[in-house]
Amino acid sequence: MKLADHPSTTVEVPVRADRADLWTLITDITLPTRFSRELIGAHWLDEPGPGARFIGISEHPRIGQWEILNHVVIWEPLQAFGWATVDPDRPGASWTFEVEPTVLRYHARLGSGPSKLAQAISRYPEQEELIIERRLGEWRDNMQAVVNGIKDLVEGVA
Repeated sequence: MKLADHPSTTVEVPVRADRADLWTLITDITLPTRFSRELIGAHWLDEPGPGARFIGISEHPRIGQWEILNHVVIWEPLQAFGWATVDPDRPGASWTFEVEPTVLRYHARLGSGPSKLAQAISRYPEQEELIIERRLGEWRDNMQAVVNGIKDLVEGVA
């Protein structure tokens, strides 16, 4: 597994909810902070919509805290919301929520643009596969916690 291959991960949960309710939750960029162990804050720089920008604030025990600029690259009301980090044409990562009639899906893909992961790989190129595998596992755990939390909220469990 190489960064140049743009590895990805996807999680999903079955959900019983109105698409409009799910749309409201997935486009609330602060909501994942309730469930993620890494994302600790987010705020819009522009009015939410296609091409809008927001700042995400993350924290990791091995990396520390950082802020990253994100660009909305997918805005399909009631269906999909996605963003790319730093440079939408060459992102360090891209993220997408997809809403289907009975499924909420969350997808993340590593890019070739600037990122903390790319920095780590440049320092330890012989460990690239291990670094990517570990990072995708961390993402997957946090992403699953987020979709589970959204499911609980929209179904009235939380």
